[in-house]
Amino acid sequence: MEWKFQTAEELAAALRANEVTSAELTDEAIARIERDNKVINAICVPDFERARAAARGADQERARGEVRPLLGIPVTVKDSYNMAGLPTTWGMPQHRDYVPAEDAVQVSRLKAAGAVVLGKTNVPLGLQDIQSFNEIYGTTNNPWDHARTPGGSSGGSAAALASGFCALSIGSDLAGSLRTPAHFCGIYAHKPTLGLAATRGMVAPPAPPLPVDLDLAVVGPMARTAHDLSLLLDVMAGPDPLTLGKAHDLTLPPARHERLGDFRVLVVDEHPLIPTGSAVRAGVNRVADALSDDGAHVERHSPLLPDLAEAATLYTKLLFSGSVARFPVEAYEQLRTRAAGLSADDQSLDAARLRGMVFSHRDWIEANNHRELHRHGWRQLFAEFDAVVCPITPTPAFPHDHNPDLLERRIDIDGVLYTYFDQLVWAGLATMPGLPATAIPAGRSSAGLPVGVQLIGPMFEDRTPLRLAELLEQKIGGFQVPT
Repeated sequence: MEWKFQTAEELAAALRANEVTSAELTDEAIARIERDNKVINAICVPDFERARAAARGADQERARGEVRPLLGIPVTVKDSYNMAGLPTTWGMPQHRDYVPAEDAVQVSRLKAAGAVVLGKTNVPLGLQDIQSFNEIYGTTNNPWDHARTPGGSSGGSAAALASGFCALSIGSDLAGSLRTPAHFCGIYAHKPTLGLAATRGMVAPPAPPLPVDLDLAVVGPMARTAHDLSLLLDVMAGPDPLTLGKAHDLTLPPARHERLGDFRVLVVDEHPLIPTGSAVRAGVNRVADALSDDGAHVERHSPLLPDLAEAATLYTKLLFSGSVARFPVEAYEQLRTRAAGLSADDQSLDAARLRGMVFSHRDWIEANNHRELHRHGWRQLFAEFDAVVCPITPTPAFPHDHNPDLLERRIDIDGVLYTYFDQLVWAGLATMPGLPATAIPAGRSSAGLPVGVQLIGPMFEDRTPLRLAELLEQKIGGFQVPT
């Protein structure tokens, strides 16, 4: 039997039933990677010998009757996580030889849960792209169409899952870096509530792995089913043992509902700052129709929804305010001069990006205060609704675009070109206020490419969008093997 597209849940059951050993699963996965990764280029740093040793250890533990949630399951890890003994580069050539001395918190948690780590997956330079390519490891291709990107920055992990290289992977998300690759590759991903999962050791080289609270950025699970997302989130969730973990135990509330028909859902498929492509709109409508058919309460408009244009502008400023901290003084002064020349009437996202890059501390505090107002608005909305269904990006996966000037790139939406970075507004809808969001497959485009949508839920109620994802998977189907 071939195990490559079996879920983590199915593999765990087969291991418990002695139908297969972890060593066999690991050898099969390694053989598949050695055969197919040359074309996909998802695995950038293999760790096969240690994986085989871990698999043998897992089989011995199971023989002794030990039980752990991921015991013997083959997984991968995004290159942005530190793994002792392996390079952590973030795709930056100057750090190609940087090897951390200790595992990131989440890598430690994977190993403690019994997972077998096969290696690390590819990312864009500095994690700062919606694609996954860099000078060290090259370009990762979309398993559905090798001429297209798998997304970024967790594109290597998404491509690995869609190719059957592993059962689970862990990624991170600041600007849709979990959700966009899931959407482009037809898999599942979950962006947890901000602060739910410890991030220590998910840090750019050669910075030390300090227990800091990141603004906007989270770490999260990727899988081929919604239930596997929950399985991996349970391993990842929880505070850093160096800080809040000294005093806090995590208990997430249960999902608000167990039946699809009991959910109250707001469906949003239009944004004031960028159009939604026809393929993505069809995916959103497919999910909305499935909800309605099962008796869910579905609305298309609500005065409780925070202003989308204001939210996108605020997110853009906060996102780019952190991008220039290490710029040379001369470059920063040039940005300040350009920002000072902006017209007060210019409220475009291009202007928001430039203003964000030269934020003063006072500017950031003001923006953060506005964020708190948006969070309050979301709390009011989630008193009336259980989830919001909306796009992740306006289009399915687009062709590789390696123009080094990202500001010159354009995104084609039904034949019309738009600024490349403007497509981030949908990802920012959940990121800016720190809300959980689950990316699910929602069908295929007319060109046969996967289309996903995101289910945004209430803060720290991650089990609600995850449960909704499971129910929708049963209703409309989920992952499909690339053809």
